[in-house]
Amino acid sequence: MTASDNQLHGITLEKILEELVAHFGWPELGNQIHIRCFQSDPSIKSSLKFLRRTPWAREKVESLFLFMLRERRRKRSSDA
Repeated sequence: MTASDNQLHGITLEKILEELVAHFGWPELGNQIHIRCFQSDPSIKSSLKFLRRTPWAREKVESLFLFMLRERRRKRSSDA
């Protein structure tokens, strides 16, 4: 896979997390991905620290982000 094929290329983990929080909110994000840093006193800083050290959790966050992007595109195309 080349960088141009990767939808996450050039997007920081912080930006991904900020967009997910803006879209879902912390409570729903904690329901979607069951990790304590999203459920108990959540913050961008503490979540980034955990996600950078925990590959399986980062993969879940990236997957949810890609799902959110697909849903946005699907909604836009159905509204057009």
